Amino acid sequence: MAAMEYGRVLEGETALLLPSIEQFEAQRVDQQILEVPTGDPEWRQTTLGKPISVTGPGTFFGNAQRTLELEPTTHSGWFFDRKDFPDSMPIHVSVENVWTVLRNIVLCSGSPHNYMRMVEHIIALKYLGLDNVVIRMDFGDPPLFDRSSMDLVEAIEQAGIVTQHEPAICVTVKEPVTVVDQNGGFLTLEPAAAGNRRLTVDCAIDFSTAIGQQRIQFDVNRETVRHGSFARTNTNLWMMLYCKTVGKIFADTRNLGYTLKNILVAGPRRYVNKPHLLHNGKSLEAVWHRSVLDLLAAIALIDRGRFVGAITSYKSGHALDVEMVRALYQNELLEEV
Repeated sequence: MAAMEYGRVLEGETALLLPSIEQFEAQRVDQQILEVPTGDPEWRQTTLGKPISVTGPGTFFGNAQRTLELEPTTHSGWFFDRKDFPDSMPIHVSVENVWTVLRNIVLCSGSPHNYMRMVEHIIALKYLGLDNVVIRMDFGDPPLFDRSSMDLVEAIEQAGIVTQHEPAICVTVKEPVTVVDQNGGFLTLEPAAAGNRRLTVDCAIDFSTAIGQQRIQFDVNRETVRHGSFARTNTNLWMMLYCKTVGKIFADTRNLGYTLKNILVAGPRRYVNKPHLLHNGKSLEAVWHRSVLDLLAAIALIDRGRFVGAITSYKSGHALDVEMVRALYQNELLEEV
């Protein structure tokens, strides 16, 4: 891959960015999946071939069963429709409807009761090549699966993705841009080359736990998104112990549906449970989760079309990802390819 251009710094301090770029570039690439043959891309908009539903334990209310009903639509974009609030408008998946990113991405539209929590593991699947869909549910608490988002991926595959009449719209940034946080984590977006509708990701993480340093480079397509959708969210051992002990006192953690099956737990030197997505003997589950189910979810908040170009992410997170998308809108930095 060509060396990144960090371009204009939209948020944060350049003095914090430059040392982080050096650290990022010094970190070795653990896995590279570039230019994977996927056939000719479809340049018409897409939707589901038929309605599907998927049920699993609640994320924030683990003793409850939650169902997502995914349906085809002729409207452009992704929408969440709360059936328990029939008088509310569907929640358009857009950065304009982000309510909070404190621990996960929460979308809300109109009434504060008309919300959907932890949408990132759902909306990232837009980059399977699914442009338009309505997701109906009767609660703001999404299901949490033992195989991360793979149950949803398989349901979408079973329904099929079909083309529509409207042409697909691709957008990119007008120039290289970067946001950086106070800890030196950064996110850079670079424009697509002329005539190129490819999206490439270079993502690196650096944890003080058994996860350690991980870095992957890949083209975003149906195969790589499917691969990353098997990666569970992760936490450290101390946070898991807190949630199962003292955390029971507090409402926001008392009923969490996290188990040793649906979350990866990392101790200081080793994993507490078995990690997935081994490559050359090293688990890359954490970085695949970060790059597909977190980062691409934030990119899915761009509601003007499919984003193309190059993304570089180093020690970033939900807050910085969403801040980048907000900055793109505020500075009018998106253009059609």
